[in-house]
Amino acid sequence: MDQMIVSTTPIIPGYKVVRVLGVVSGMTARTRGIGGKFVAGIQSIVGGEVSAFTEEIVKARDEALRRVMDQARALGANAIIGLDFETSEIFETVVLISATGTAAVIEQENLPPPP
Repeated sequence: MDQMIVSTTPIIPGYKVVRVLGVVSGMTARTRGIGGKFVAGIQSIVGGEVSAFTEEIVKARDEALRRVMDQARALGANAIIGLDFETSEIFETVVLISATGTAAVIEQENLPPPP
């Protein structure tokens, strides 16, 4: 299985779901280190985006996505449909990112050629 198609929608145009394998999820918790807190503190004084937070959230999202894809592959899926990300704050400095979707086997539909 070379490629995993991941979609936030329940259908993927041009493909049909052949088999649903079940719910898959991946999560990760991130905290900022002392350096990240320092940079965030300075950035919050001047306003704008807090890049220290953004970078950690992006890393966490990517890690959660890798984990959900690994779980789907282990089930024999070549797609995840209905993927959803959720973010929760745990304690005051820990952010939990979770990705949940449906592992599926999909096939490309035989569509007639355009006129």
